[in-house]
Amino acid sequence: MIDGLTLDQMRAFVAVADAGSFRAAAARLSRVQSAVSHAVAGLEAQLGVTLFDRAGHRPALTPEGRALLADMRALLLKADLLRARARGLGEGVELSLSIAVDPLFPEQRLAAALAALHAEFPSVGVRLWPAPLGAAEAALRDRRCGLALTTAEIGDPRIETEFVLSLDFVAVAAPTHPMAVADGPLSVAVLADHLQIVVEDPSSLTEGRDFGVLSPGTWRVGDLQAKRALIRAGLGWGRLPGWLVERDLAEGRLARIGGRDGAETVTAALAHRVDDPPGPAARRLRAALLDGAG
Repeated sequence: MIDGLTLDQMRAFVAVADAGSFRAAAARLSRVQSAVSHAVAGLEAQLGVTLFDRAGHRPALTPEGRALLADMRALLLKADLLRARARGLGEGVELSLSIAVDPLFPEQRLAAALAALHAEFPSVGVRLWPAPLGAAEAALRDRRCGLALTTAEIGDPRIETEFVLSLDFVAVAAPTHPMAVADGPLSVAVLADHLQIVVEDPSSLTEGRDFGVLSPGTWRVGDLQAKRALIRAGLGWGRLPGWLVERDLAEGRLARIGGRDGAETVTAALAHRVDDPPGPAARRLRAALLDGAG
């Protein structure tokens, strides 16, 4: 008999599988460990199979557990979508918006969109916080924000993304840097011979992966402004968004290097969880971001 299956039981099972232990799953679900254990045991009884091997230090998925995990994820996703659609039918204006913003996103574009939002919904509060690389996806997964502006690729089916704009990046260095005074374009091999300044991902989603890193010698920093400051000080080179360094290039504080080898284009997208669709204020912000004029 499986008529007694509950979404609560399935959420507990998926949480244990993702977190690696009943204790960690309980913390993730804000429940006591005994309740999570009871929910999983009830699910096993309903299905007539053992989902976890509990003989070791940590619970390990059995072959049956591995086979059913994807099915339960799909069921939970559909249930979340159903709940979200129902909520949207009677939806009111949000009290506030929490938005994770990749620092690479153009500040003026975001400011214009927020001005349009405030003009139409002046009572809606806004909380912005920086979320480079995988931090935006992590924030959406953990429900620490409702919207995210990100330049990172997101493959999580629980998160929906929509293209906003393309960002042009240029390789730059201080005017006194050896590459800045060299004649002609610089190859990737030459770029790799010099210290590169890169921003480190504060999340664990891209652990072990590098993006746009050409040089074996790198300094890693925590934010975009620190990267720009070190490059302007002549300590190394790096790629920065064109909107950020336009004035530095025009006034001679930075020099463009590498020619086409140093250029890059990155896509920026607006993202939200599929089980937390945008309300009226978020939709207004989306429209302003997409038309670029607010």
